[in-house]
Amino acid sequence: MSSASTSAALYATVVSASQITGAVPEDVQDKAHHAKGGKGFLNPWPSWQDMSAFSIIRAMAWRRISGSSNVPDTTPPTVPVQKPSFLPSRETPELRATWLGHACYYVEFPGGLRVLFDPVFEPRCSPFSFLGPKRFTDVPCPIEDIPAIDLVVISHAHYDHLSHPTVTKIKQLHPNVHFFAPLGNKKWFVDSGIHNVTELDWWEAKDVRLSKVDTKGGQNNGPEVVDAGSQSTASDISATVECLPCQHIAARTLFDKAHTLWSSWSITSGGKTVWFAGDTGYRAVPEVPKGEDDYGAKYAELPHCPAFKQIGDLRGPFDLGLIPIGAYEPRFIMSSMHANPFDSVNIFKDTRCKRALGMHWGTWVLTEEDVLEPPKKLKEALSSSGISEEGVFDVCAIGESREFA
Repeated sequence: MSSASTSAALYATVVSASQITGAVPEDVQDKAHHAKGGKGFLNPWPSWQDMSAFSIIRAMAWRRISGSSNVPDTTPPTVPVQKPSFLPSRETPELRATWLGHACYYVEFPGGLRVLFDPVFEPRCSPFSFLGPKRFTDVPCPIEDIPAIDLVVISHAHYDHLSHPTVTKIKQLHPNVHFFAPLGNKKWFVDSGIHNVTELDWWEAKDVRLSKVDTKGGQNNGPEVVDAGSQSTASDISATVECLPCQHIAARTLFDKAHTLWSSWSITSGGKTVWFAGDTGYRAVPEVPKGEDDYGAKYAELPHCPAFKQIGDLRGPFDLGLIPIGAYEPRFIMSSMHANPFDSVNIFKDTRCKRALGMHWGTWVLTEEDVLEPPKKLKEALSSSGISEEGVFDVCAIGESREFA
């Protein structure tokens, strides 16, 4: 048995009944993000502009044919990659986050909880091993190097965020791991042979308790059967996991668009709270003349997604935000679903994150911006927003860990 699986087997996860905790928006019971007739989901805000997959493919193809597109140069060196260093035990004095590429973060919480967000460890983010976007930066480590994974949190079903080979490997190495995903995704997990999964709707939460499993002779006796309402012990690890809104879309094929929900997530454990934005846009931007600022006065009245301010007002402040900063060009195609760094800073401010790390860049070429542009634009956006303190909203190398007191 590997060290990873031994570590994972020390705790069994108990999940409470679904609940809505704390204040929520007044219209939460209206479920405006549920499509009529119970068939799928939608973004219920004027900040969203829907485009069909065919329209996106056609527009991107025409840009290539007409010579108006940018083809990013992935010639090394690009984003630095280093071998991650994980803590040797669950003794964690501070909140610690390690970027494993794209939207994947491994977060070590004070008190011992270990959470992996949107893990994809394959060379391609595609339903095919031979076709689709291929990594231009290496995976910083194999899954086997991660010593403990208690929870895996999935933002939505796109292939750059949900990978069948990755999640099945995680389940094999960490039998007691529990998966969280937005509404409608549970069937995919069950069909994949994974039953330790909870799906949630926006503003729903679960209390989670990890109870130490008794072991004899180094062998795991299996999950401890614990009443979710029973009293915790000093060795237990507790957390609250909440599903929250974001502005995106989900699909696994050309024929299941918006059949499953997309979301951001809040995780609270050990006195710290992390907000994982998942994959999100902020405002729909029309096609603007080349060189024109879509945050200029001419576009000041474009609506932005109100959900982020609701999250900040009702659940903030957050100790750490994990916020996307890449895959945004061309804006008139991508802005509804993907934030650029100027959007990202506004999301950071709306959600009242104390600190943030960027993600959703530096791994696959999904759009047209140069691969090293997002962190440069992030610095510009922070400066224009009056945020001058170093490290408030930062980026790091793939495999690098940052600690937050």
